[in-house]
Formats: sequence, C-alpha cells, structure tokens
Amino acid sequence: MPALPEPLPDPVAPVVPLGQDPGRAATDRLLGQELRRCREARGLTLRQVAPVIHGSVSKISRLERGESPPRPRDVLALARFYEVDAQEMRVIERLLEHAQDAEWYEQFSDVTPGFLKRLIQLEGDAEEICVYENLVVPGILQTRAYARHMVRAVMPSAEPEEVERVVELRAERQLRLLDGPLPRVVALLEESILHRRCGDAEVMQEQLKHLLHAGDTDKVSIRILKMSREWGVTPPYPITHLKFSNGEQSELAYVEHINGANYVTKPRALDDYRNALSNLRNAAASKDESIDLILQAQHRFGDAGS
Repeated sequence: MPALPEPLPDPVAPVVPLGQDPGRAATDRLLGQELRRCREARGLTLRQVAPVIHGSVSKISRLERGESPPRPRDVLALARFYEVDAQEMRVIERLLEHAQDAEWYEQFSDVTPGFLKRLIQLEGDAEEICVYENLVVPGILQTRAYARHMVRAVMPSAEPEEVERVVELRAERQLRLLDGPLPRVVALLEESILHRRCGDAEVMQEQLKHLLHAGDTDKVSIRILKMSREWGVTPPYPITHLKFSNGEQSELAYVEHINGANYVTKPRALDDYRNALSNLRNAAASKDESIDLILQAQHRFGDAGS
C-alpha cells in the first residue's frame, strides 16, 4: 500500500456562512404547518406519505411540527407528491429558503470548531460515510456516557456545562445521521478500541451494547480490525471518507489533526485514502466475526464490573 500523506496543519477551507436568525425555529414550524395543510387538504395520512421520503411516521410528524431540520430534498419530494400548485410551491420554497439560512448545530456554535461544522454540513448530504478509527469509538457511534468521558479527557479545563453541550451535540448529530435510509455508515475499528477503558466497566458495557445494536441494523456496518492480523501498514490517524450521490463533488476525505482538519478532494490524494480504506475493509473481520469480538470484549467488562 502506498504511504499515506501526512495530515498537514493547513487552514481548512472556510465554512459556508450560516445565519443566526432567532426566527429559524418559527420558520421551521411555519413550513411544517404548510406541509401538514397540503397533506390534510388531500386527505392523506402520515403513514401514506412517509414512504415518499423513505422515512417513518414519526419523522414526518417531527417535520410537520418543526421539530427536525427540513431537508430540501424531503420537502420538495413531498410538495411534488402533493402536486401543489404554483402559489403553494412559492410559499413552500420561500419558507424552505429561510429555514436553510441556519442549521441545527448553530445552537452549539460555541463548542463546535469551524472545521467540524463543515464536516457536519457534508455528512447530512452524504450517501455513504466510511470512517476508520484507531483509538476511540467514532463520535457518531458514541453513547452519551462514553462521549462524556472522552470530552472530559480532551477538554480537562472545560466547565461541566460546556462538556454537556459537546455531549449533546454528539448525541444530536448521531440521531440525525442514523434517522433515515441515508447515509449508510461503515465503521472500521481497531480491536484495541473495544478493550481500551473509557469510564468504568458499566460505561464500556453500554457502549459495546450500543455498537452491537447499531451493527444489527441495515444502516450501519461495523467491522473490527484484529490486533493479531498479519497485514500491511495501518494508518496512524483516523480517516473519514464521504460519498455523495450528486453534485460537483462526488467524494472527499476528512483527516482531523490537533489544530484543525484537512478536506481532501484532489483525485490523486483521494485515491490514496480510498485505497487505504479499501485495504482496511479487506483486512477486517467479517460481520459475524466482528460481532463475536465485540461480545468477547463486552463479556470481559462484565467480569470486570462484577
């Protein structure tokens, strides 16, 4: 395998400017009310329209109540399904445009570095996310308790309120990513992560159970890289690769370092990261073997906690 480029601490590209309009929540509710009015005017139930956006009844309900961020593709898919007239479409488009002036994570702007904001923006539009981690459970799969201990470790001087806000951000990010058919998530984890204690045995038991639950869904594939494997060079840092179904940029790699992150889009560099992740997938244990490895680690922490 060719050597991977070192993640240089270059400034990342600027994050797309996002508004701070306090009326965002009100706009979300107005848009939801308009969508509900269009649905009810056509005599349709939540259950009948949920398949239109490949979601659940609860997802449609949250959208109509303004409790979840309206994704343009979902809103426009519903509008087309309802066969709204030109005037109704103009209303929906104006409300959607206003709602998109800010994103849900802006409420956590005080604890979210700019480079991470950009990643969260991109994750929401991705078709597939493949993440390799060599030290810890990826943030998008952490339990609150595990995340809390991680945040305290990397932010030892943070106030309790700040720690909780970071934990809440991770929990909200996970919920939004895993609620719906896309993106698909592939997590390639070093086996040592399963045994590296973060918090007490109860925290680890809960985290490993969460991994098993996530991996039991069609949305998430968790593959463990055995410590005993006889195979090439392992990347010395985490890598996240995102694929997109449309748009000018079909894929990118994200490599985080201590002072920021690199967003890799140049074809040659992308090839290196894509090949590295492909080799890791080939070297990883099968789904069933990975489940067994997680269960073994869970049993170990069960014994430790008894």
